[in-house]
Amino acid sequence: MDYLEIIGTLIGLLYLYLEYKASIYLWFAGVVMPLVYIYVFYAAGLYADMGINIYYLLAGLYGLVMWMKKSDQKEGEERPISYTPVKYFLPIIIIFAILFVGIAFILTRYTDSTVPYADSFVTALSIIGMWLLAYKYIEQWLVWIVVDVACCALYLYKGLYPTTILYGLYSVIAVFGYFKWKKMMLYNALNDEKIPITDNR
Repeated sequence: MDYLEIIGTLIGLLYLYLEYKASIYLWFAGVVMPLVYIYVFYAAGLYADMGINIYYLLAGLYGLVMWMKKSDQKEGEERPISYTPVKYFLPIIIIFAILFVGIAFILTRYTDSTVPYADSFVTALSIIGMWLLAYKYIEQWLVWIVVDVACCALYLYKGLYPTTILYGLYSVIAVFGYFKWKKMMLYNALNDEKIPITDNR
């Protein structure tokens, strides 16, 4: 498992770099990495994290399709970076709460998880983060900052040290990623690119 965890960490670093660059190729790494971590988290008894990686696997395929689809449906062009519409905020909060309670119930009732609530929190919030990323909403970086910091503490507690280091890097780079995406949006607007800033708020 140690070798698999290191491999997963390296793929995760590649994924993070590609996400930082807003490269569509991040979704290819996003398909391979969950396959590795499904086994790693199963062996560590982090069942919700194992489950979320099954979701990541499917979300990777979905995200690839969505990034290739622009709002004006022009084929072959990527979806632009945009702000999350305000109308989605309340549904997102409600969905997060339902996911958290539901996952926590399953873990406490049907598994031997030693960290059911922490595991449920990062899993539920990660589902939200992946959805925001699939639609290329810039706020996905803010969600990942919270997830990454929480994961650092959780994986350190479980003794997954390479993965802890990975998520520590995630935490730092997520901050830079947020400002990088904002600069990319501004650049596109100032240069009158075909991919404009989209703010539906």
